[in-house]
Amino acid sequence: MDMKIGVVGCAGRMGRSLVRRIHDTERCVVAGGIEIAGHAEAGRDIGELAGVGRLGLTVSEDARALFAESDAVLEFSTPVATATHAAVAAETGTVHVIGTTGLNPDETNELHTAAERVAIVWAPNMSVAVNLLLHLSEQVSAILDADYDVEIVEMHHRYKIDAPSGTALALGQAAARGRGVEFEDVAVRGRDGLTGARPRGAIGLSALRGGDVVGEHSVIFAANGERLELTHRAASRDTFSRGAVRAALWASGKPPGLYGMKDVLGR
Repeated sequence: MDMKIGVVGCAGRMGRSLVRRIHDTERCVVAGGIEIAGHAEAGRDIGELAGVGRLGLTVSEDARALFAESDAVLEFSTPVATATHAAVAAETGTVHVIGTTGLNPDETNELHTAAERVAIVWAPNMSVAVNLLLHLSEQVSAILDADYDVEIVEMHHRYKIDAPSGTALALGQAAARGRGVEFEDVAVRGRDGLTGARPRGAIGLSALRGGDVVGEHSVIFAANGERLELTHRAASRDTFSRGAVRAALWASGKPPGLYGMKDVLGR
C-alpha cells in the first residue's frame, strides 16, 4: 500500500517542496498538511498551493488529526512546534521526520522521550550530498593536524531564524570528532573587535544571511602555504525534500528510536 505522508508547514516554501516531492514519489501519497492558527492560506487546497493540481486536501490547523491520518509526517518548522509534535507522533505511532534546527536542550529531550515510543528521524540537513560532506569533513580533520585552521562558513536566506545553521554546527562537530576533541571546547562562533591571534586548534563558525539563498556551507582547512575547501551549495529545496521522503520510506516499520541520515543512508 502507498505510504500516507503529511506535512507540517505545508503552505511555506519548504512545505510546498515537500508536498511536490511526496506527490511525485512512487508508493507515496499526500495525507494532508497543517499550518499555524490563522495562517493566510488556511482552507486552501494543498495541491494547488504546491503546484501539482487539486488534491482535495485543505490546509488545516489540526496537528493531532494530521498525525492520526498519516503513516509519517515531515516537519521543517520551529523548535517549539517540533517538540510538541514529537509528543503527538509518539501518541499516534506516526513516523516523524524532522529537519528543524535550533532546538534547545529541553526541546531535544522531548524528541528523545518521544523516540522511546516511535521512530523519529532527525537531521540538521536531509540532503544526501550534505551528509557526504559531514563524512568527508570528519575524515579530513582526522588526517590534517592542528597546523590546519578549520573555519566553517554558511549562508542562508534572510528569513532563517537560527545562526549558525544546524548544518554548520554539525560540520563543526564532525571536524571535532575527527580531531578527537570536544566541539564546545574549541568552537569560536563569530568574531568582533580586538580578538587577538587565532587559537591553535580552534574551529571557527561564521553565518551570513541575505536574499533567497537556499543554503551554502564551506569547511575550510587553512595552513601556511595552502588551503583545502569542501563546499556544498543547494540551489533548490528539492534536495532536502528528496532526502526527507527517503527518510520516511526508510523509517516505515522501524522500531522506536531516534535515527539520523547516517542510518537512512546505511553508513
